[in-house]
This record gives sequence, C-alpha cells and structure tokens, in this order.
Amino acid sequence: MSVKKLLALTTIFMTAFVLVACGASKSSKSKDTSLSDVQKSGTLVVATSPDFAPFEFKRLENGKDTVVGIDVELSKEIAKELGVDVHFLTVSFTNVLGSVSIGKADYGISGISVTEDRKDSFEFTEPYFESKNVIVVRKSELAQYTSVDDFSGHSVSAQKGTIQEGVLADQIPKASAVSLTQNSEGINELKHGQIDGIVMESAIAQGYISNNDDLAVANITLKKVDGSSYAIALPKGSIALRDKLNQIITRLKKEGKIDQYVQKANAESEVG
Repeated sequence: MSVKKLLALTTIFMTAFVLVACGASKSSKSKDTSLSDVQKSGTLVVATSPDFAPFEFKRLENGKDTVVGIDVELSKEIAKELGVDVHFLTVSFTNVLGSVSIGKADYGISGISVTEDRKDSFEFTEPYFESKNVIVVRKSELAQYTSVDDFSGHSVSAQKGTIQEGVLADQIPKASAVSLTQNSEGINELKHGQIDGIVMESAIAQGYISNNDDLAVANITLKKVDGSSYAIALPKGSIALRDKLNQIITRLKKEGKIDQYVQKANAESEVG
C-alpha cells in the first residue's frame, strides 16, 4: 500500500473516530438524569410560597414556624416514594418558577396553574387539583354584589403573578384592580374597607372565610379559564422525574389521598 493511500485511510479513520466521539458526547449531554440526580443527592428541593392556605402556609409547631398544607403533604409523600429527604425552599410566589428555571429547586409547587405560556418554559405533571375562582367580599355587603358589573368603580385585588390576577383584569374590567404580593394583605385590606373584593381560588377562599366570619363568597360565577388545574412545575427536559411524579400522583388520587390532604389542611389552617 502506498504512503498516500495509507495517509488517506488514516484520515478517514480519524474523522470517523471524531464524529463518533462527538456523537457520544452530544448523546451524553442530552441524557435526562433529572430523576437519578435527585436520588443521588438524597434531597428533593421544593420551591413554594407559604402564603396560600390550604395549599401551603406556616403554622407554629413546637415553637417553630413550619410550612404545612396540601402541597407539603404531597411533596413529603413524593420524597418518601423516591427514598430521599425533602427541603422546602420558601420564596414569594413570583419567585417559585424562577427558582425552578435557574436550578435552585428540583420542582415548584404552590397552587401553580398550567398555562400554554408556562408550558413553553417548564415541564408539568398531570394536575393533582382542579381549581375554581371566586370573589370574596365583606359579608355585610354580600347582597350588594350579584354580578361583576356591581364592582364597577370599586377596588378589587388579586395576588400578583397568579391566574387570579388575569381573571380580575379579564372578567371584572370595570373594577379598579389592585395587585398584592400576598393574599393575607388583601384579606386585611378587605376587612378594613380599603378594597371591596378579592379574586381567589375557592379552596383558598374557604380557608380564610372559615377563620373570618365577617367575610363571604359573592354569589357570582366566574368563567373557567386556561390554567384552572394545579400541577407541579419542573425544569424543561426533566422528563424522567416528571414521569415518576405522575405515577405517584395517579396512585395518590386513586387512593383518595389528595382529598385527605385537603381535609387535613383545611382543618389545620389558621389564616386571617
């Protein structure tokens, strides 16, 4: 074999080797290790905003502020199934998804609604809860509000960054919208006459009303909107972890455990 042919074959061989190596490297980088990473670390980091009773809220236990609620119970069961500990990263609601996107949390859970826009940036599990929006008002003024038009010129709040903020803008356009960081702020302002209503998720509203007998849900039906289902948000591409969570959620719903979490959280919630 001539030296020229030998060099040509060597070049072909080296090129093929490099292409295979690059392909293997690319394949390795694209491999989904979301589930195994959590199991190897031994800790499931969960981002949540503990001002959303009965889903997540703080309760004094043994003299210490403790995060409890529906989402907390669900996450504890998930961690148990994965064989790891769970750590709750408490942030404002607007930072829950941000913590997930920058990798500070393995997932976010805080009554997060699934929307088409959010699907572009995150993976979502199947819904574990179906929500309904209501308007909370002062009980003494319950008869005054029978339609959304009755709020014309009145101040109505919703939690900033939530689906309810969009519901307020779209379905009660004649009201003066007030966006607040926490639902508890809205409750205090409603009780003191600074606002006239709050758009809230029904389970959240019931938790506040059960502890504030001067408040009530207005007899107004709001339209169901995109994002009325609550699910867990994961970093884009976390398919393995998402699929495992789906298996756990399906089992818990079938066993009636989610309903038990709701009942327990409503009984324990101390809001207002």
